[in-house]
Amino acid sequence: MHKKLLAGASALALSLALAAPAAAQAVDLPDLNGEEFTIFGPWVGGVEIESFEAVVDAFNERTGANAEYVGSDSLEQQIVIDAQAGSAPEVTFFPQPGLAATMASQGFLTPLPEGSGDWIRDNYAAGESWVDLGTYANENGEEELYGFFYNVNLKSLVWYVPDNFADAGYEVPETMEDLLALSEQIVADGGTPWCIGIGSDAATGWPATDWVEDLMLRTQEPSVYDQWVAHEIAFDDPRVVEAIDTFGTFVKSDGWAAGGAQAVGTTDFRDSPAGLFQVPPQCYMHRQASFISAFFPEGTELGVDADFFYFPGYAEKDLGNPVLGAGTLAAITNDTPGARAFMDFLKDPEAHEIWMATAGFLTPHTGVDLAAYADDTLRAQGEILLAADTFRFDGSDLMPGAIGAGAFWTGMVDFVGGDSAEEVASEIEAAWNNL
Repeated sequence: MHKKLLAGASALALSLALAAPAAAQAVDLPDLNGEEFTIFGPWVGGVEIESFEAVVDAFNERTGANAEYVGSDSLEQQIVIDAQAGSAPEVTFFPQPGLAATMASQGFLTPLPEGSGDWIRDNYAAGESWVDLGTYANENGEEELYGFFYNVNLKSLVWYVPDNFADAGYEVPETMEDLLALSEQIVADGGTPWCIGIGSDAATGWPATDWVEDLMLRTQEPSVYDQWVAHEIAFDDPRVVEAIDTFGTFVKSDGWAAGGAQAVGTTDFRDSPAGLFQVPPQCYMHRQASFISAFFPEGTELGVDADFFYFPGYAEKDLGNPVLGAGTLAAITNDTPGARAFMDFLKDPEAHEIWMATAGFLTPHTGVDLAAYADDTLRAQGEILLAADTFRFDGSDLMPGAIGAGAFWTGMVDFVGGDSAEEVASEIEAAWNNL
């Protein structure tokens, strides 16, 4: 049976299972008095670095260690240089799995201790997904668990203005069938259901790839998504073409997208939510990741002026509650007692709750206290993560750069511009085969 997910930031009630998770035990940590080591990550300013430094401080207080956080906006390049020079930091937080997998295959990462996979399965919602995302081939081609995910981004969201829904008598849809029916109803009522923009300067097209990835998870089993991302099935496989065509329903159907498909292709994604807030509304819904709220009009109160609901699956397909997102993963890049202790610390709810209390942090850890989230919006997004039974990383980020940040982007621009799903998928497949 398709499980209902919480509608949005204003929905504060959890199901009984989520409202009262089993109390998580604090992790036993060793005495590391005076041990110095470095934790390397992508957070370089503002609340992010302050929040993570508070996490490191808590670890130091509990162990007596003198761990230091160092951030870099060129982490992807620097960690490779440091590893090759034999001067890698003890722990590194990778912005995406691809680089971690490459470094594991070159012998630059240390596998997590035995039992780590079982712990993740038992204590992370959609636990098997997180184990899979952190498992890579070593120098000998053997699969081992290297990555522990920490701080997750959520993409499977639809934003709306509650007052606009209330004025029109619309209800938050619980299934994809309901969402499609609502879109048709809005058009019949003389409105426009969707604001969509895929412009992003040199990266134009990437917002459309997120749509296709989300729809792959709602039309196919997770294993098919994995095969697609790994090019174990062709990009022009009929199942991929179906997902692209489903995206076309939202973009190309008469009256569904504000300004029509042409406007979708030329509207910057940062400007695309603006139509939600016009009077009368230019559109009623906008599918985008949690970060899009940064581009709402100044003074917008989340949960009041704007809210969100889970981008639902098809009830008839019974694929559960898949969630698309991204996130950082920690790995041991220089094996020391301090590095192993810090990785253990990441299992402790405290390591999550410290950052939860500020901003910009979501976790699938089932043992955390949801009340620790800084506001209702983050709490509701955390609830969606906890209700997920499948999590998949942004597919374009896992594909080779020439595809995920190249042919896939441009292909989506061509599709919105009028090319068929079959034509676009065949062109991307040809590009992949020519790598």
